[in-house]
Amino acid sequence: MLESVTGFSPPLPLPTAIALVALYLAAIVGLAEGLNRLLAADAEFTRKIVHIGSGQVILLAWLLAIPGWVGVAAAVVAAAIALLSYFLPILPSINSVGRQSLGTFFYASSIGILCGYFFPQQLPQYAAIGILVMAWGDGLAAIIGRQFGRHPYKIAGNQKSLEGTLAMLTASFLVTFVILGLADSSWATAWPVALAIALAATLLETFSQFGIDNLTVPVGSAFLSFYLSRF
Repeated sequence: MLESVTGFSPPLPLPTAIALVALYLAAIVGLAEGLNRLLAADAEFTRKIVHIGSGQVILLAWLLAIPGWVGVAAAVVAAAIALLSYFLPILPSINSVGRQSLGTFFYASSIGILCGYFFPQQLPQYAAIGILVMAWGDGLAAIIGRQFGRHPYKIAGNQKSLEGTLAMLTASFLVTFVILGLADSSWATAWPVALAIALAATLLETFSQFGIDNLTVPVGSAFLSFYLSRF
């Protein structure tokens, strides 16, 4: 499957591939921390930098054919750091102390679940769909809603905007459509699945509270796309 999408076999030894992924993640967190500490950037903005940027690691894992167990191990470490940062001010760009959300912990957990399930089956495209729907969909929804949201609404206790919801819907559709089209080489069947995923992911993100959407959206999107694609 990897060769059919990228056109070449995994080019690097596993230790080198892991080192590249680690350097990438360190660069993302370092950038967010620098903006937070040196430029006093808005904490929510820097969290979204980490949110969107760290999600792209699933593409590196896919491209470099990193085994699923590595993704699971990395997710466990990231989840532990997220929990620690929730109680201690070690990484303000990830969590603020006392912030009533375990979103980063759920985000790391979802990466571990999807890598552990889909990578051993040589189906990394579905893990990528789940993680990138969350990374781009939720990330852009928050940024666009915060900057350009002119039509707010409240549902299930969540403050949203139509602009942010539309961003979530659009990004989720495009992510799913492109990945399914490239991985399965079937653009005609990719779009209805992508539409279903976009609607489901948007509903999950709209109704979820306390950061649980960081688990329900990626896991739900990945498994729904997997089962719908079987038809």
